[in-house]
Amino acid sequence: DLIEFLKSRRNNGDKLILWTCRENETLKQAVEWCSEQGLEFDAINDNLPEMIERFGNSRKVGCDFYIDDRALSGNMYRLLKGVC
Repeated sequence: DLIEFLKSRRNNGDKLILWTCRENETLKQAVEWCSEQGLEFDAINDNLPEMIERFGNSRKVGCDFYIDDRALSGNMYRLLKGVC
């Protein structure tokens, strides 16, 4: 459900950033897996290019929502779906 939700948000013009502790091969595998599911990102472990251009780069990625796949309960997901 989350993959489909994120794909629909991106199709509606939202920008998606993958922010993960993965690096090297495990990061590559995660990005490839998401791509196989049809989920693409506008940035990976970084701010959006347009935000970097406007404000400079910061270690903290700016966004409207942070979605943690291990912390997001089904109820929270349904609430988020209703907000967006």
